[in-house]
Amino acid sequence: MSRFSEEQKRIAILLLHEPKTAEELNKQLGIPYTKLMAELKSMLKLEVITKEGYPTKYRLKENIAKEVQRRKEVAEEDLNELRLRAFVEMQAIEEDLLKKQLGKLKEALDKEKNFTIYSVEEAKPVKDDKYYSSYLDINFSVRDFPSLVRFMFFYGPSSIEVIKPAKVEFSAQDLQDGLVDLADMVQKYTSYITKIMSKEDIEKFHQNLYK
Repeated sequence: MSRFSEEQKRIAILLLHEPKTAEELNKQLGIPYTKLMAELKSMLKLEVITKEGYPTKYRLKENIAKEVQRRKEVAEEDLNELRLRAFVEMQAIEEDLLKKQLGKLKEALDKEKNFTIYSVEEAKPVKDDKYYSSYLDINFSVRDFPSLVRFMFFYGPSSIEVIKPAKVEFSAQDLQDGLVDLADMVQKYTSYITKIMSKEDIEKFHQNLYK
């Protein structure tokens, strides 16, 4: 579901319990007919729906229907306001080692009490020169700003996207707690780096960081 457009997600929800014609979908969703047909064509190509009978009805594939239902149930119990999608990249010199690291990362995410995980999709490892690389596509929500700070620092996503809401507010205390945690994390990280890197390495690092 994470690769669906917003229109495709709406279509999938309507097809969750029964197949529907394009006309029925058009009436219920209010999506322009040409746009709707383009989305349905894309979903057919992605093999998440099938079409059957006359007049033609579109049906959600069973495995996709189960995943839609699962996420719907997660969303109904999720009290977190801030929904996100993040990509966490990893590299290793051996493919088995990379898979092991990705597995540990997924286990760590499952143990986080302040995150609600909707899905974690693992990309197929790709070899580039001496290293194997992959990434986790994580769809989740966070309880508060300190939880978001924790995710950013400890999981180091290469990119992150706010799915919803369009606008979010944090209390001053929530913001204060997050910033204090962030300052503490950065201070400890800086202290560690200065112990293992030479002065020249640190200067080069700063030059590259602030380019």
